[in-house]
Amino acid sequence: MKTYTWDEIAEEQLNPLAGRKALHGAAITVAHFRFDKGNKVASHHHVNDQVTIVEKGAVRMTVGDEEFVLKAGEMVLVAPNVPHGNEALEDTVIMELFSPIREDWIKGDDSYLRSK
Repeated sequence: MKTYTWDEIAEEQLNPLAGRKALHGAAITVAHFRFDKGNKVASHHHVNDQVTIVEKGAVRMTVGDEEFVLKAGEMVLVAPNVPHGNEALEDTVIMELFSPIREDWIKGDDSYLRSK
């Protein structure tokens, strides 16, 4: 059985204010994001269930018609096909879990993450 650490997974630079590390299984993707203060993830939606967990920092999230601040230690479940996005209010580290796997990322269809 192979074990992993975030330190050994290379960070993909998404834009000057954001980086992503990802691990893809057969039915789940786990991602570790670094969002520097001011980074914005444009509103988007996808077929995946998503759990967003803030490990450090804070983000202003919009999920559907709701806007709220998610802080370190807090998490939210985003249902499939619900529009959502965020803005880093401070330097932030987020872990996200997706099921099924993020085929769009594997195919390189993640432009909504690449603007700052």
